Amino acid sequence: MDMSAFQQFMSTTVSELAVKVLAAIAFWIVGRWLIGRVIAVMQAAMNRNNVDPTLTKYLGSIIAVTLNIALVLGILGYFGIQTTSFAAMLAGAGVAIGAAWSGMLGNFAAGAFMLVLRPFKVGDFVQIGGITGTVHELGLFGTTLITPDNVMTLVGNGKVFGDTVSNYSALPYRRVDRTAQLAGGVDVAEAIAKLKAAVAAIPNVKASPAPDVALLELNLVGPVIAVRPYAHTDHYWQVYFDTNEAIVRVAQEAGWPAPTPTQIMKTVAA
Repeated sequence: MDMSAFQQFMSTTVSELAVKVLAAIAFWIVGRWLIGRVIAVMQAAMNRNNVDPTLTKYLGSIIAVTLNIALVLGILGYFGIQTTSFAAMLAGAGVAIGAAWSGMLGNFAAGAFMLVLRPFKVGDFVQIGGITGTVHELGLFGTTLITPDNVMTLVGNGKVFGDTVSNYSALPYRRVDRTAQLAGGVDVAEAIAKLKAAVAAIPNVKASPAPDVALLELNLVGPVIAVRPYAHTDHYWQVYFDTNEAIVRVAQEAGWPAPTPTQIMKTVAA
């Protein structure tokens, strides 16, 4: 065996392989940088045109995945690997993975439907999948919520799309439902007038529609007054707690007796 020829062959082959590896690394670094720039430019353009942030993030994720797959196939083609056969193998693997991860693909499909139907957007206060919170991100497979107690919660898009969605931010205001239990001897008309004035003075309570204060029901303790002011979603809990405080304050200032159950004693003749 001619050692010089072998050494020349090895040096040539190793040199070519090293050049290709370095070129592939350069292609990967530059390609990733270009993909990041493309996504950033696209999202900036969509933001300038006031496109829904949910749609912007979702499309950015899809385009990023697509461009990364194209980059990998391009690098493999540079090494002389038949990308058509690789794509067929990838498709076969995709079918197998899809069968195993049908739930994940269901979440992906549900996310696509939500992108079209748009029942909510980033920043909305919603109840989805039994979880209540502010929409932080709509991802490919799940929706991220920030709950009122500041916990980040991920809900699968399949569960979101297959369950009831309550969007508390879709309308300009919400109704706060509270009740005031009165004693039997309290004048109902006077109580309604006092409570209505007190609730109307609470900050961030809407003047139109005006707060609903009316007799809700009667029980063994006495009359129950419905106290229902309206407020923007951002001020819901502030109005909720202030309404409770207003009910207690009005009762104390008016000197109403504490409501206590009425006991009816029946005597049985001997």
